[in-house]
Amino acid sequence: MRRRKFIKLIGGAAVMWPVTTRAQQSAMPVIGFLNGASPGPYAPYLAAFHRGLKENGFIEGRNVAIEYRWAEGHYDRFGEFAADLVHRQVAVIAATGNPGGPIAAKMATTTIPIVFSIPDDPLQLGLVTSLARPGGNVTGITALVDLLAAKRLELIRDLIPTATMIGYLMNRTNASARAYAKDIQEAANLVGQQIEILDVGSEEEMDTAFATLARLHAGALLVVSDNFFVSRREKLVQLAARYVIPTIYENRDFTVAGGLMSYGASLVDVYRQVGVYVGRILKGTKPADLPVLQPTKFELVINVKTARALGLTIPPSLLARADEVIE
Repeated sequence: MRRRKFIKLIGGAAVMWPVTTRAQQSAMPVIGFLNGASPGPYAPYLAAFHRGLKENGFIEGRNVAIEYRWAEGHYDRFGEFAADLVHRQVAVIAATGNPGGPIAAKMATTTIPIVFSIPDDPLQLGLVTSLARPGGNVTGITALVDLLAAKRLELIRDLIPTATMIGYLMNRTNASARAYAKDIQEAANLVGQQIEILDVGSEEEMDTAFATLARLHAGALLVVSDNFFVSRREKLVQLAARYVIPTIYENRDFTVAGGLMSYGASLVDVYRQVGVYVGRILKGTKPADLPVLQPTKFELVINVKTARALGLTIPPSLLARADEVIE
C-alpha cells in the first residue's frame, strides 16, 4: 500500500510539473521590438539592445521574451505590427529607427509603455510633451538629425571645398523626409551651397538617383539617416564607388562597408540605452519618469582606402578630428 501511494504521488507530480512550468513561462514578461529595417544589418544594434537589458538583469529566453517585428523598409506596415503587439499584450514596446514606428505604437496604445530611438525631435512629432518629463506612456532617445545635417555638410565641404553642387539622398516614404530636406536646405543656404535633393523609395530609384548625380556632375553626396538606407548600405557604397561620388553617411557601418566618411551618434550606444530603459520599465519605473535622452557619443569615421580609390587626399586637420580611421 505504501509503495502504491508513493507511485501515485510521483505520478501526480509528473502530471503537475508541465503545468507549473507553463505557468512560469506565461508569467515571463514579453517585449515587443518594432523596427523599420531587416534583422541582418541590425545585428550589432540588436546585440547592444540585449546588453542594455542585461544591465538590468534581463536575458532573452531566461527571464524575458521578445516578439520581433521587422518592417524591412515597408513603413506602411507599422500600424499593423503595432496593433498586433498591443493585441498580444506585451509588457513594453521598443520602437526603434524610423519615427513611423513609435508614432504607430502610440496610436495603438495609451497604456503599454513605449521606448523609442529616433533621429527626430519627439516634441515636434507629438510623442512626448516634454523632454525632461515626457508624461504619458512614451519615452526614449533622440539623435536630433536636424542638428547634424549642418555638421555633415561642413565636413564634406572641408574635404571637397571645390564642390559647386552637393546631392542629398533621402527616402520619401520616411515620415520626416520633408523635415530633413528643409533642414539641409537651410544649412546649405547659410553657406551658399547648392543642394540637389533626390528622394527615392526603392532600390531601382537609388540607381536612377546616382545616375542623375553623375549627369549633374555632383561634387559630393550626403545620405540621410533612414532604416531603408541602413539595410541597403552595401548597395549604396557600391553605387558611390561606381559613379565616383564622395559620400558622407550617418553611421560608421557605411564606412566600414567601404563608404568614404560618416558622422553621427553611435547607434550601438543608442540601442544599448533603449535596452536599459526597457529594463528599467520592466522593473517598475514609469516611462513618464524617464527623461528623453540625447546621444552623448558621436563618431567621425574616415575610410582612407576609399579616399585613395576616389582620388582624394584627406586633409591632416580632418584626419586629426576623426574618432576612427579605416586603413
